[in-house]
Amino acid sequence: MDGHIKINRKLLALLLLLFVGVVSALNLLAQDQEFSESENRMLEQLPTFSLKTLMSGTFTSDFEKYVSDQFIYRDIWIGVKTDTDRITGRKESNGIYLGKDGILIQNFIPPAEEDLQEKVDAIQAFDQATPSLKKYVMLVPTAAALYKDKLPKYAMVGDEEAYLGKVQRLLPPSIHFIDVFPALYAEREQPIFYKTDHHWTTEGAYVAYLELCRQMGLTPQSKEDFTIQQVTGEFYGSLYSKSGFRHLQPDSIDLYLPKDPENYTVTYVDEEESTDTLYAMEQLQKKDKYAVFLNGNHALIHIKTAHPDGKKLLVVKDSYANSFFPFLLKHFSEIDVVDLRYYDGELTTFVNEHDIDDMLLLYNANTFFEDPSIKYLSE
Repeated sequence: MDGHIKINRKLLALLLLLFVGVVSALNLLAQDQEFSESENRMLEQLPTFSLKTLMSGTFTSDFEKYVSDQFIYRDIWIGVKTDTDRITGRKESNGIYLGKDGILIQNFIPPAEEDLQEKVDAIQAFDQATPSLKKYVMLVPTAAALYKDKLPKYAMVGDEEAYLGKVQRLLPPSIHFIDVFPALYAEREQPIFYKTDHHWTTEGAYVAYLELCRQMGLTPQSKEDFTIQQVTGEFYGSLYSKSGFRHLQPDSIDLYLPKDPENYTVTYVDEEESTDTLYAMEQLQKKDKYAVFLNGNHALIHIKTAHPDGKKLLVVKDSYANSFFPFLLKHFSEIDVVDLRYYDGELTTFVNEHDIDDMLLLYNANTFFEDPSIKYLSE
């Protein structure tokens, strides 16, 4: 009996060594990938070695990320892990919870107080540098705030609503804070957020648009003014990719197309390309189908509408705004769209040179609290 046990142990050890050896060899032979289609993100590349990066610890940290990102058959291992977690009752992966009704909810991590204050200071500095520009701030709550009841019981999620309220209190009265939480919460039983993606749906954007019109004194368009067209029913979004949770129902994407369409021009400034549509329909054939709106994120976009007598609007935004623009076309003559994560110009100079009347800063809560580029708003 003891002999059989020893033989079995040796066989298991040999198989383990063989497995590790094969995987290691495949990792060495495999070509590094730049982009993960399933995770919809850029992958870590081999860091450059130097004594300075080694001593500071950044090389070790970056190399660990590189090995993790470039591990052979990474997508398969992630799927196996999350499937195992679900079997054992665990409903969290990579900061994302699997909630009731198959909705994926990204955790909200409260920001550092100093970091939050720096962002508010940057907004105030920009306000002082552009006194003639009327400003509106819309920070959109995410599913973590609107669907707390769908989170697993053990989920430890920060109080996103409280931090949104704090920003509102810190901003001066000259900046109009558009609180869309009540409006979105009232419609929470409707599909205002995708279940597999971190964005709101076009319906969610429409709900917020109604609140914006109320605050800006605009007459909103009704739903009856649009033809709502489903352009895909096979959308698996960013949270599906990041979490590794599988066996979920895909989302659909709807476009709100005006029944009385007007001519307008969308110019991607850096790319020097123009088009007559807000939609890049070819993106529906790719993984990141949300990029159908405005063809994804760009540093600077200029939209010229069919209303030359209207005001000029500047939108400083993240990707939540991309599905928001169809509702704005009737209200403004020109709309300039800036994404600070990619834009390297001076926004104060841009505003003064283009005689802009109104500004809308539109971010979802996670991006606003996590992304550092907002600190450079006034620079």
